Amino acid sequence: MIGVLTSRLTVRIISEGSHSQQKPTTRENVTYRPPWHCSLDFNLFDGRPDRKYMAIHEVNMVSMDKCFSGLSVLRMPGTKWLVGSRGGKDKPFLVASLPFSVGCEGEEAKISCQKREEECNNNSYEQLPPWGNSTVHDDSGVAHSGGRPTSIESKVMVSPFQPKLHFLEEMDEEVLSKRILSLSRSNKFRSALELYMSMEASGLRPNLHACNSLLSCLLRNKMPDDALKIFEIMKEKEMATGHTYSLILKAIASTQGCESALKMFVELEGNGTLEKGFDAIVYNTIISICGKTNNWIQTERMWRKLKENGHPETIVTYRLLVCIFVRCGQIELALDAYHEMVQNGFNPGQDMMQAVIAACTKEGKWSLALRIFQNMRDSGFNPNVSTYNTLINSLGKAGEVKLAFRVYDLMRSSGHAPDVYTWNALIGALNRGNRYADALQLFESIKGEWNSQLNLHLYNTALMSCQRLGYWDRSLQLLWQMEVRGLPVSTASYNLVIGACEAARKPKVALQVYEHMLHQKCSPDTFTYLSLTRACIWGSLWAEVVEILDCVGPNVSLYNAVIQGMCLRGKIMSAKKLYMKMLDNGLKPDGKTRALMLQSFTKDLGRQNKRYISCSHH
Repeated sequence: MIGVLTSRLTVRIISEGSHSQQKPTTRENVTYRPPWHCSLDFNLFDGRPDRKYMAIHEVNMVSMDKCFSGLSVLRMPGTKWLVGSRGGKDKPFLVASLPFSVGCEGEEAKISCQKREEECNNNSYEQLPPWGNSTVHDDSGVAHSGGRPTSIESKVMVSPFQPKLHFLEEMDEEVLSKRILSLSRSNKFRSALELYMSMEASGLRPNLHACNSLLSCLLRNKMPDDALKIFEIMKEKEMATGHTYSLILKAIASTQGCESALKMFVELEGNGTLEKGFDAIVYNTIISICGKTNNWIQTERMWRKLKENGHPETIVTYRLLVCIFVRCGQIELALDAYHEMVQNGFNPGQDMMQAVIAACTKEGKWSLALRIFQNMRDSGFNPNVSTYNTLINSLGKAGEVKLAFRVYDLMRSSGHAPDVYTWNALIGALNRGNRYADALQLFESIKGEWNSQLNLHLYNTALMSCQRLGYWDRSLQLLWQMEVRGLPVSTASYNLVIGACEAARKPKVALQVYEHMLHQKCSPDTFTYLSLTRACIWGSLWAEVVEILDCVGPNVSLYNAVIQGMCLRGKIMSAKKLYMKMLDNGLKPDGKTRALMLQSFTKDLGRQNKRYISCSHH
């Protein structure tokens, strides 16, 4: 098998008999393509080796032994070869520009060969047929011994990467296709591409599997331009399948962006490719591309077009749809895709069922989530910790405390260890079920067995239970434990402790907690002052109430709370004064404050009327 046509070779011609006296006079439409495995029947023009061109009149597929009988190869500079058929109407099998030269013995021959090389280097023909987009060049033809000109269309292809072309001794398309497949799988993209080009140039067609494998290999090695050229060839020959389109769409999305891939998909649809090569695989690819940018609108559109064009959805289609819709917050669409998948007889996988459970819990559909959870366990899947936590939290928010703890028991029996989110969901479920004492008991058990998992959220959940129960002393203990652990005690934590003191009618303790809060450089908020003033009102600490009002400044919520508290405690005159001050500050009282003030004014008016009537009788 002759080697790659890149090195300059010299062919010494050993021939017997006289040579033809014909020589080329004109050149028209000569195409330069690589010569392949062939035998050559040629004549030397005028018998002189310094002529620039040699006309090859016949190209026949024979063995390489026959091809080079009588020829010896030398490492010397080369000349151009013009190859054509003897008949002017017949299409040539191969036409090429070869870096060969006729070898001659002696010093004169060497000088002649050097001159011929210089002439060839100055020639306008391409040295080697490149690989790329087709552009047509009109070259001249040659006159053969028969006197008839040969006309050949020329298509020269240009590419940044110019693979080397080979003589092919093996001409079986299946054998060569297997070689391309093997080279592509071995990631030898240059050799695979060169072999593909060699087959194309020699009129051989690689099979579909080899072409797709080569496409994948080129894309893996970041050669999208060459891959696109092969893709165009496959389209022209109607060889492209769904897998082919999927490879190209993925490549466009990764190199040019998802919008470019979507645009290419629409163009292919418009060109009638839909009926020829589009299938569910292509739609799955474009749905996946849309999902990468969270474009749920285009995802839904592609789903509808898949149905309209009569392509059945696959399990991959439904997996993509559910995951994309859940991620984009389109819960109803995700549930629609899931129900349709089940109706079509597909068995959802673990990941999909977990995603649907998460979607159901976000929508508050805990019963559907629980049913899917049970189906998941019946199918032999073991839900992950996140799924258990999501379901427990959803059941707790719905007030289904028993079901929440039943799911927790299943979690422990399945071998999963509870984490912080599990405990927080369980304590929160007990609080929502008004089982505050049980919540504190669970917190104590966590502290004994899972002490390392206690964090700020769990402490705040326990403080909430203390507030509802009025356990001011227990809340102080928890606050002290938080500070000892070095946890960042927040304003919300102090508010819960002050709230527990308010519920227990411990205003002085609440004021001490407030002072400690300021000492810790924790800024109080409106909720802090509201809880503190209510505690002081119930403790009749009126001076402290006024001091807090003066410290905070005009605050409509605070004024409303203090006025209402004074009215309930019978401090009507103080409430009236504060009400007038509130109006002077431009604050608008709420409905309850106005009603209390109106009621007090009515009572005062009634008393005045009674006094007036009493005085008139006397």
